[in-house]
Amino acid sequence: MVTAGEFHAADGVEDWRSLYHLVSAYFRTGSLAQGVALVEGIGRVVGDAEEQLRVDLRADGVTVSLGRRDVEVARRISGVAAELGVVSDPSRVQVVNLMVDVLVSDAVVPFWRAVLGYGQIGDDYLFDPMRRWPGVGVQQMEVAREGRNRVHVDVAVPHDLAEQRVAAALSAGGRLVSDAHAPKWWVLADAEGNEVCVASWVERE
Repeated sequence: MVTAGEFHAADGVEDWRSLYHLVSAYFRTGSLAQGVALVEGIGRVVGDAEEQLRVDLRADGVTVSLGRRDVEVARRISGVAAELGVVSDPSRVQVVNLMVDVLVSDAVVPFWRAVLGYGQIGDDYLFDPMRRWPGVGVQQMEVAREGRNRVHVDVAVPHDLAEQRVAAALSAGGRLVSDAHAPKWWVLADAEGNEVCVASWVERE
């Protein structure tokens, strides 16, 4: 699989943005009928990449995600959108995960998997089998946190919009907890100290 950097360096994928392991694009259709036409067109060109494809059809637009950074399939899908006169809006794509800080992941992961009815990838990540709801990951700690929440939200956004998202959150009353790992991620908090990480693919190669 190509890296996120290699994917974005390729021609013809300007509609798409890397978000952790996948790539995603949002196309503004303006109507359900045009959205259906786009989805039908995608079905004709996706070929054997169908298993990695996820499509979310709404009245005003279509979100398309690929589980692999497949440059050729992304180009084909963008080609269908261009033929229909549909434009993309990268600001509408993101991945949201709920992160739980743990000392012993084996003692925690089975509980969250059972209570959510999720599937599991590896030792530390749970996912909605229908791909509708946020993923849940566990984050290993060496010592328990005192006076801080141990559950936080991760929001993966397009790399070229990450600083804009951080600025918007700060303008809305948030505060910067740490930018030590930026642009990989920023740690922000709301007015009462509840934390969120805004993340991009940069430095994850």
